[in-house]
Amino acid sequence: MSRIMIALLSASGLALAATAAQAAPSKQSTDTYNAARTSAEAQYKLDKDACSSLKANAKDICIAEAKGKENIAKADAKATYENTPKTREAARVAHAQATYDVAKEKCDDLSGNTKDVCVKEAKAALVHGKADAKVDRVSADTRADGAAKRADARDDAAKDKRNADYKVAVEKCDVLAGSAKDACVGNAKVQYGKS
Repeated sequence: MSRIMIALLSASGLALAATAAQAAPSKQSTDTYNAARTSAEAQYKLDKDACSSLKANAKDICIAEAKGKENIAKADAKATYENTPKTREAARVAHAQATYDVAKEKCDDLSGNTKDVCVKEAKAALVHGKADAKVDRVSADTRADGAAKRADARDDAAKDKRNADYKVAVEKCDVLAGSAKDACVGNAKVQYGKS
């Protein structure tokens, strides 16, 4: 064999070995991942215990914050450990879900239409977070031949966000009556492409 062929085969073998080493998590990263999960669980117990002195909805908010913090820490640890588009998406969804859970609990302190709007806004923020996470995953999963998939994911995300924002806008109209309410709903339909 020529020296060039030997050098090319050696280089491709080294590149293949390096790729395999990157794909398989090392023992150290497994230990780090397990430690991060254990730490998140221990921190949750401490945070939850700190909530015990609170009453009513303040306690519910505190527990939602503690649980969200644990879920985020675990999802982030898994995303760092596995480093795949799917686990990175799951981590972003965990962030959005935790924010939603806390916001929804905070809405319980409100009443009437103000509470309804608060819940719809929290839900819209969750929809936005999930949609953005999905777009990022699809973008990372697909290569040059996946332009159509990326475009479809962006279109789906935009549609989901528009629908969620529309629901918030319509909910805000509920405080009005008669022609003012009709005009408000009509404006929301025009703004979010529902006419």
